[in-house]
Amino acid sequence: RGVCFSSLKNQNMHKSGGCTVEQSRVDKFIFSVALIVLGIFTVPVLINPEKGNQFLGSVLGLISGKFGALYLLVTFLIFCTLMYLAFSKYGGIKLGDKDEKPEFSTVSWMGLIFTSTAGSSLLYWGFIEWTYYYTAPPFGISPGSVEAAEWASTYGIFHWGFMGFAIYCLPSIALAYALYVRKVPNTRLSSACRGVLGDRVDGYLGKCIDIMFMFGIVGGVGTSLGLGTPMLSEAISGLTGIERSLGLDLAIIAFWTAIFSASVYFGLKKGLKILSDININIYLIFALFFFIAGPTVFIINKFTDSMGLLVQNFLRMSLYTDSIGGSTFAQDWTIFYWAWWFALAPFMAMFTARISKGRTIRSVVVAMCVGGTLGCALAFSVFGNTSLYFEMNDIVPVIDIVQNEGAPAAIVAMIQAMPFGSGALLAVFIVLAFIFLATTIDSAAYTLSFMSTQATTEEKEPARWVRLFWAAVIGSVAIILMYGGGLEALQTLSVITGFPIMFISIIIGVSLLKWLKEDSTVSSAVPVPPKREYPPEKKSS
Repeated sequence: RGVCFSSLKNQNMHKSGGCTVEQSRVDKFIFSVALIVLGIFTVPVLINPEKGNQFLGSVLGLISGKFGALYLLVTFLIFCTLMYLAFSKYGGIKLGDKDEKPEFSTVSWMGLIFTSTAGSSLLYWGFIEWTYYYTAPPFGISPGSVEAAEWASTYGIFHWGFMGFAIYCLPSIALAYALYVRKVPNTRLSSACRGVLGDRVDGYLGKCIDIMFMFGIVGGVGTSLGLGTPMLSEAISGLTGIERSLGLDLAIIAFWTAIFSASVYFGLKKGLKILSDININIYLIFALFFFIAGPTVFIINKFTDSMGLLVQNFLRMSLYTDSIGGSTFAQDWTIFYWAWWFALAPFMAMFTARISKGRTIRSVVVAMCVGGTLGCALAFSVFGNTSLYFEMNDIVPVIDIVQNEGAPAAIVAMIQAMPFGSGALLAVFIVLAFIFLATTIDSAAYTLSFMSTQATTEEKEPARWVRLFWAAVIGSVAIILMYGGGLEALQTLSVITGFPIMFISIIIGVSLLKWLKEDSTVSSAVPVPPKREYPPEKKSS
């Protein structure tokens, strides 16, 4: 769709002749305070990274140590709530009007959800996460044993599976319900709390909630960019022979920023959708090559073992704290992961709600919790099990490389051990990693733009300059913290922000259930939209 310009007086773009409509009015309070908060936490860490890391690490240790069980219980409760919604009468409720048609095809829709979620982090951890579980397994298992190897590839699928996607899914449904059924006229996640907090979400309470969400998004996605850069730099060095250096890393980030800035500029349909479709195709081809050219029988057998182990021990893994044994496995991995998913949940909720108009509640649950899990399981089953096979058969000393040279070097060494690994396959990996993270950052910048402008999802999109601005902020945060020694600090801090978001997720869940109960009738499971009219943006301007 083209872009039409009208009322310059209001600096708004209105829907006319099927044109994309933009909204350039920013919420000055949210926009400025979000930047100030980012500066408060990034600049001191940049100035004194050692003390900053120690302080944030102690806070993270306090939260995971004292409230770790709470993360597990709340996540499990969210998962049970989603299962209830999917299999109850509410599962058939359409997120929109009765005759509403989905904006995207099912394949493109699920691709957008998956690629915005996974990013290059899936490639990073999919290859080597098993090494950490193998050398420091749960349940008091001996490191390096056969039993440790059995659990090694299982826990990766668990941490990137149903429970994590449930954390994303519940607020996604709640926000989509608020927007398309309740007709709440703004795209901020605080709107999903309206069922409990009422009109207070229109004031400073709602703004503070949104600012906290924005900080988690920038921190989380900026960390992903910083994590993916060394991996790509190592891969480019292996392909071209160029030595890893500060200049190469900066060039990668600059090129990355250009890619997702261009995509964000062209918008959701012309930018993000095209990148997502390309990404999914390359990802499937890449995984298929590993499956065929790699240890195919071992991959199939190990995946079968892992799924059996996961199904058999799902409850144990979901609620495991090792209170008697005293190990920190749950705190180091499961609780850390759940906190990380909570920190990024607002980003996924807003983006998924934006693209899910016309879908049913059940279809959103299936797309995120089943489709997302299978997409991530593919990486851990194919790449991770190939890596495990290379280690077990002395083809590539993966664990030694991880411990002595770092994870990026181990990933590149494993790819190079495959047929065409030093040439075409490594080049495809570089392209895939570039596009994977570019899609994630696109989605984040798009979401941040909605949160910082006075735009309605159904009729307006944020102005391009706002989208480009947030894309530049994400890239800048990554550069500053990578070379200021504070990348680990921001990663820790973004996880800490998941702690209050966990409580807000409870409010969101209660709000959704309250709305569903109010809107349902005895004779029909289809909700009746309330008659209440909300003021356009007066209270939040």
